Amino acid sequence: MPGGIATMVKHRRVLVASLAGTTIEFYDFYIYATAASLIFGPLFFPSSSPTAQLLASFATIALAFVARPLGAAVFGHYGDRIGRKSTLVASLMLMGGSTFLIAFLPTYAMIGWVAPLLLCILRFGQGFGLGGEWGGAALLAVENAPPGWRARFGMMPQLGAPLGFVAANGLFLLLGLFLSDADFVAWGWRLPFVASALLVIVGLWVRLKLGETPEFRAALEAEAPPAVPLAELLSRHLRGTIAGTLGAVTCFALFYICTAFALGYATASLKMPRTLVLEIQLAAILMMALGIILSGWASDRQSARKMLIAGCAATIPLGFLFGAGFDPAEPGMLFMVLAVSLFIMGFTYGPLGEWLTALFPPRVRYSGASFAFNIGGIIGGALAPIVAQFLVTGYGIGAVGLYLSAAGAISLIGLVWIARD
Repeated sequence: MPGGIATMVKHRRVLVASLAGTTIEFYDFYIYATAASLIFGPLFFPSSSPTAQLLASFATIALAFVARPLGAAVFGHYGDRIGRKSTLVASLMLMGGSTFLIAFLPTYAMIGWVAPLLLCILRFGQGFGLGGEWGGAALLAVENAPPGWRARFGMMPQLGAPLGFVAANGLFLLLGLFLSDADFVAWGWRLPFVASALLVIVGLWVRLKLGETPEFRAALEAEAPPAVPLAELLSRHLRGTIAGTLGAVTCFALFYICTAFALGYATASLKMPRTLVLEIQLAAILMMALGIILSGWASDRQSARKMLIAGCAATIPLGFLFGAGFDPAEPGMLFMVLAVSLFIMGFTYGPLGEWLTALFPPRVRYSGASFAFNIGGIIGGALAPIVAQFLVTGYGIGAVGLYLSAAGAISLIGLVWIARD
């Protein structure tokens, strides 16, 4: 253990940079998902039906997932050609700027249809920036890792997800405790978006102090970078790209069902108090962090692929039990279901940094890891709240659990398929 601590301390700047950046990026992304679940429907999409408002609001969440592969392609192109550092700085600035501007958007009541249009444009900017963030942060950690530490270093960007979620939902919880519902609707929801600017400044300060990774420098010395990294990726590494995409599906489905959908369904349909549901989610998300840490350490001793298979396999039976937790009279059951689900998600997410980057050579690794991760996000995350809302309306909450089971099966196909070689 002392040797392990010494290794982490020696590389603390790299680890802090990979963690801080993704924490900020995911904070930005999650404050939007929280606001979309709670408030954006009536503010930007007026309708006589609360369900229609919620579906329209969830659709803007999906819009960012459409933007993410485009961002992955663009930022991956420059990340593989000119370097990881400058690309990561640019992605952070785009994501942070889009989030900050959402704070000043007029509502539908003020300017009509232009309001949701502007919201969609800024949401697209968020997704475009995040499309280049995760892959670059994973490479920053993994390509700087000493031998035997790639999975543990690779789990650091993933820890930004629960940390960003705690910061985002914690701030919304505080606003709910100290503001009236009228003040929250009128102006309180804007404060988390304003606060993102301070976090972005911190993230830029950390990342601007870094150099390029040793593996990227070695790849440039060995041969010239590809003219079009994405073209080389899809022509020479298509199988790895498809397998990586499928392998990432489950973590997205679990997260967005357990956060955006669960928050919207529990408050709008089950009429559970908003602060109560936020408190439950904040407590449950700690289990996700635990799952990420445990799976990261186990991956260096076993393999990242084995840990991912374990998490995806556990998701299949979880789906059959998921609906039992949504009883407004038993909030403790909701916590148990979400805690178990997010713990399992830790095992489907924590090892991805090491596993996805290992699928591709350094010359197209930024493009490969980013593209596979974000296409997996479309399949598993973009449609998850929308499909879940449709399923629960037509077939009940049990059908949402079966959606999770299907996601687990899809990821297992990718994990087993790539293992044939």
